Amino acid sequence: MDVSQIISSYGYWAVAAGCLLEGETVLLLAGFAAHRGYLSFAGVLGTAALAGFLGDLFFFFMGRRHGPALLARWPSLAKRQNTVDGWIARYRAAVILGVRFTYGFRVAGPVLIGMSSTPAATFVLFNAAGACLWAGLIAGLGWFFGEAAQRMLGHIHHMEKWLALSLLLLSLGCAAYGWWRRRR
Repeated sequence: MDVSQIISSYGYWAVAAGCLLEGETVLLLAGFAAHRGYLSFAGVLGTAALAGFLGDLFFFFMGRRHGPALLARWPSLAKRQNTVDGWIARYRAAVILGVRFTYGFRVAGPVLIGMSSTPAATFVLFNAAGACLWAGLIAGLGWFFGEAAQRMLGHIHHMEKWLALSLLLLSLGCAAYGWWRRRR
C-alpha cells in the first residue's frame, strides 16, 4: 500500500477522529490531500464540520451535566470560567461561533458555555454555523497550501511519501508533547 491508498482508505476516518477534539492540523492536511485528489474536498468539509459540531456538542453537555465536578478536577478550567461568563453575557453568539478558533478554549469553551445559562438550542444553532465556517476556513487553507506548494515545487509526486511521513511524525510529536504537558 502506498501513501495515496492509505489516505484514500482512512483519510475521512482520520479527519473525523481529529476534528472531534482539536483537529486543525488534521484538517489542514486533509485540505492538502483533497487538493492532491486523494480525498473529496466536499467530503472533507462535511466530515470535519459534522465531527467538530458533535465534539463541541458533547463537551457542551458535559459542562451542563458535570460542570462543578470538572471545575474541581481541573482548577485551570475554573480560572477561565469568569472570563467566559463575561464574554457570554455580552456576546453569546460570537463566543459560540468563535470558541473553536480560540487557542486553549477549543475543549474548555464548550464546557464552560454548557455551564452557563445558554439555551441548548442556541448553542446547537451557533455551534453548527461555527463548525461549518471553521471546516471551510481550515480545509481551505490546506487546499491553498497545496496549490502554493505545487506552484513552488512543481509536481511533488516524488516527495509525497517523505512529506506525508514528516507531517505525520510532526503531528504525533505535537500530540505526545501536549499529552506529556497535561500529565505533568
